Amino acid sequence: MKFEEIVELVREKSKQIDASKTDFLAVMVTLTGKNGGVFYVEIKDHKVNVEPYEYNDRSCEIVMTSENFLKFIDGKLNPVAAYTLGKLKVNGDLGKALEFSKLVNKEE
Repeated sequence: MKFEEIVELVREKSKQIDASKTDFLAVMVTLTGKNGGVFYVEIKDHKVNVEPYEYNDRSCEIVMTSENFLKFIDGKLNPVAAYTLGKLKVNGDLGKALEFSKLVNKEE
């Protein structure tokens, strides 16, 4: 899957996020390897925005391969296990990264 398709997939998935209890959260996602790139997911005033840019005032940065990120957003890769195994790296607030993973992988 190309980087642009991944960003569009995250945009679609972000429509399912319940941001009603989140005032602000900004997570920059850095995808490594083939089809890598940088985008951010921002929750501000209970609205979710996804853009293919770097975000300097972020709460945290999540770094992983494109392949592992797709598993992560599909709920097939546990974020705690991925972090422990080194498949997911976090720069910044680890608690905010966990909050993000709970929002993205919320069961319907």
